[in-house]
Amino acid sequence: MSKAYKKIEIVGISKESLSDAINVAIERAADTLHGLSWFEVGELRGRIDEGRVAEYQATVKVGFRLD
Repeated sequence: MSKAYKKIEIVGISKESLSDAINVAIERAADTLHGLSWFEVGELRGRIDEGRVAEYQATVKVGFRLD
């Protein structure tokens, strides 16, 4: 049996950590997609406000199996 996958890109945002931003992206994808199989982290960045880290941002590619 052959399989095919689709890959989408999501940006997760958290005030806590980069790890939390990654989890936010994956959990949000799981709310609307099924068959999630893997993820890869592309970009890590953040926003600075008044000289402090205000939020963490992670661009995550999520792969899921097509029906």
